[in-house]
Amino acid sequence: MHRTTIDLPENLINEAMKLTKIKTKTSVIKTALEHLIQSKKIVELKKYAGKIDLKIDLNTLRDR
Repeated sequence: MHRTTIDLPENLINEAMKLTKIKTKTSVIKTALEHLIQSKKIVELKKYAGKIDLKIDLNTLRDR
């Protein structure tokens, strides 16, 4: 765990807490960071759409 002090707009924190029903500022910030990271990873994965040919034979996999 890492402690830090940051200045955040109170209205953004309050709105996020109200919309998500998250009760603590720490939890709402953690959740926001997790969602930001997840969305960026999804954008990166979408770059590979249609570019990877897995050539999977489902019959062979089922016989395993």
